[in-house]
Amino acid sequence: MTEPDLPNGRGPLSEAVLTALRHPPGVGLEIAAPSADADAFGEDLQLALYVCYELHYRGFAQVDPGWEWDPDLLRLRAELEAVFLRGLRAEVDTDCDVDAALAPLLVEPLDGTGVSHHLLERGDLDQFREYVVHRSLYHLKEADPQAWLLPRLTGRAKAGMVAVEFDEYGGGRAERMHAHLFADLMRGLGLDPTYGHYLDRVPAPMLAVVDLMSLFGLHRQHRAMAVGQFAAIEIGSSPNSARLARALERLEVRDPACAFFYTEHVEADAVHEQLVRRDVLGAMTREEPSLERDVVFGIRAGELVEDRLAAHLLTAWEAGRSSLPAGPSGHASAAPVGP
Repeated sequence: MTEPDLPNGRGPLSEAVLTALRHPPGVGLEIAAPSADADAFGEDLQLALYVCYELHYRGFAQVDPGWEWDPDLLRLRAELEAVFLRGLRAEVDTDCDVDAALAPLLVEPLDGTGVSHHLLERGDLDQFREYVVHRSLYHLKEADPQAWLLPRLTGRAKAGMVAVEFDEYGGGRAERMHAHLFADLMRGLGLDPTYGHYLDRVPAPMLAVVDLMSLFGLHRQHRAMAVGQFAAIEIGSSPNSARLARALERLEVRDPACAFFYTEHVEADAVHEQLVRRDVLGAMTREEPSLERDVVFGIRAGELVEDRLAAHLLTAWEAGRSSLPAGPSGHASAAPVGP
């Protein structure tokens, strides 16, 4: 398994974390806690969180795996998480039940204005490739953040979640794992499918989408939030995937692996939506009704970070500029695979 390289820092918090990780663990961290007015959605805090979380996935090249459970780093991560959660709670309304929170997601608007609508109707191939670069931070480890849920669910909720994850991991066939299919899509678009390759290029709005999954997944107390966020993802996935497959057709992308990633999700996620809503979410809230508000928070927080990402993408594209900051090389476009 190839581990990604450490990214470049984006401010004092992330720089301090990255500097620490270049040394052996257990020597004590001297990193100041984030200030009370730290930007919960900013580049520095979101990258620092992403790096801390990545230690629980594949880690980083030349970073001692002992850092994963280093108590000083975990204390710092908890302080970063507290800032992130405060920022989310300041913008998320949970004063409704689960059905009311899900209702808007179950209706397809006649005149959609989201990212998949833009790419279907008028986006160009460079914009589609940029979108894939952003999403690579999640889809190259698709379903991994949700796997943390399995030991935290019981009965019908656990069985339903296992059924969804089994599909996400290709039904036991490595070549059909959704992360593998996404790598095929990236190759078909001339992008580098190496895990973590574009971390230095992807800005905070997408980091926050993945960080939210990791935050919810790694804390048992947030298990209902994780289920809420995942339910919202699965509900929107099928129609969005159908539009993206049609966008590739409009853009005359000929590699069948590109459209296949999305057509696979049209069918699979339509089934997953029902499983998550009925078996996972429904069973969990019947067994533990006190978790309903957490489910709503997960739904609404997931919507918030996705809306912030969409706003970032559409604002950049409508202004005629790249949605990807310039990387260390100074180039702002999504770099294709090299020779």
